[in-house]
Amino acid sequence: MAFACAALCAATAAHADGPAFPNGPIRFIVPATPGGTTDVLARVVAQHMTQSWGVPVMVENRAGAGGVIGASYVISTKPDGQTVLIAPSAFGVRSALDRKLPYDPLKDLAGVGLMARSPSFLVVSPALGVKSLADLAAYAKERPDGVSYGSAGMGSTGHLHAAQFAAVYGFDGVHVPYRGTPEAVTDVMQNRVQYAFAPGPNALPLARDGRLLVLGATSAAGAKFMAGVPVVRKPGMTGVDADDWFGALVPGKTPLAVREKLSAEIARILALPDVRTRLNEIGAQPESSTPEQFDAMLREYVATVRKLGDEMQIRLE
Repeated sequence: MAFACAALCAATAAHADGPAFPNGPIRFIVPATPGGTTDVLARVVAQHMTQSWGVPVMVENRAGAGGVIGASYVISTKPDGQTVLIAPSAFGVRSALDRKLPYDPLKDLAGVGLMARSPSFLVVSPALGVKSLADLAAYAKERPDGVSYGSAGMGSTGHLHAAQFAAVYGFDGVHVPYRGTPEAVTDVMQNRVQYAFAPGPNALPLARDGRLLVLGATSAAGAKFMAGVPVVRKPGMTGVDADDWFGALVPGKTPLAVREKLSAEIARILALPDVRTRLNEIGAQPESSTPEQFDAMLREYVATVRKLGDEMQIRLE
């Protein structure tokens, strides 16, 4: 809530002169397939922003290439705040590990603010016959060819989590990239791949229906959404929050006053009781920040994940 207050205060300092903002429809670009936390978060905020600002706020899904397609599109648009990237932490992971991106994520995009954090859940099919993290590790070690894990693509947060889990527990994991997390989770349910890390909207409803089994979460916050879920301990994540995060960015040359106005409005919406309740239902905790705070967080996150990727020899080509 402190971040939210900071964002609201920052907006009062925005310059009164300059072009009016917003000036027409706003588009939220989601670099992921529908149905995940990023998509749900974008649509909840867009609905409230439409009502309060009186302009259409539309959500467009531009998935592919681990978020690169969506980010590239936003970078190509006019830096006027009318096109906003709603990015998951997978954007930060890809920014850290992919040395051949067609853009500089820390220069060509500018932060608007943090929006939420969410633990990621390690899920397996009940048909796999394992009941714990140790069971899964033992199952994997018994198979010379290793086991497979799914994710939303090369360089996604789920890829990083799952690769770390295999490295820490000492077995060979074969990465199977998908277009999005929902597709990866579907194949986990069918036991076509043996495990995946998935955010709340993709994991919790299916677990409650008995179609998935949750073995662990990336932080103690997981127990808030599913009682008794243990934390997946992953050495090497010291200095970076292991949970997924979600934030808003705009083209790099967007005026700070516009970024501050967007940030303050998003913070106001995230503080609404019905919004907090809706996000908690899907396993996300609203959290806001100023544009400057988000920029600093992203720089630190990219640097830390890049170091971790080097240590784990994860290369994206």
